[in-house]
Amino acid sequence: MAKYFDVHPDDPQPRTMGQVADLVRRDGLIAYPTDSCFALGCRLGNKDGMDRIREIRRLDSGHHLTLVCRDFAQLGQFVHLGNAVFRAVKSATPGSYTFILPATKEVPRRLLHPRKKTVGVRIPDHPVVQALLDELGEPLLSSTLILPGDDEPMTQGWEIKERLDHAIDAVVDSGDCGTVPTTVVDFSEGEPQIVRVGAGDPARFAQ
Repeated sequence: MAKYFDVHPDDPQPRTMGQVADLVRRDGLIAYPTDSCFALGCRLGNKDGMDRIREIRRLDSGHHLTLVCRDFAQLGQFVHLGNAVFRAVKSATPGSYTFILPATKEVPRRLLHPRKKTVGVRIPDHPVVQALLDELGEPLLSSTLILPGDDEPMTQGWEIKERLDHAIDAVVDSGDCGTVPTTVVDFSEGEPQIVRVGAGDPARFAQ
């Protein structure tokens, strides 16, 4: 059964966030809130957690998983950023965007797009996930929590626990999340390509 953590949306309890971080360090898989919608997340080096995310969502190896980072300094460890891309990405973070970028050697090979050698990265603007990332000291390997056959992500923590009780290890609930996933911008070729229009305004990256 999944553990259930009820946290304050604006001022998450440090003790609770410490417990969640410990569970992630022990290779747990969690559902947690972001500034767009709920996500599944695990430790970067957790191969079993990555496989469980792909199994729950029925994703193939070509689907980018995302490294959810605490800040721009952490993000810069995992992706290559030219000057123009650096400025564009920095101006839009934190926020409801995911960026596809060439990965550095810090990213395990199994997380890379098999052909492009890219990875998704984002910095969310949400107090709960920021508190968790502070506790962890490393990114969360994540994917939007939308189940096969569903049109929208789940918005209620209790519903996630009910449906995924034996598939994940914990639900972090801070109230309703949105139903719109991030806007995905692919910078792997240098110029921005909008892959998915979501919660972040795509106009700032229009050609």
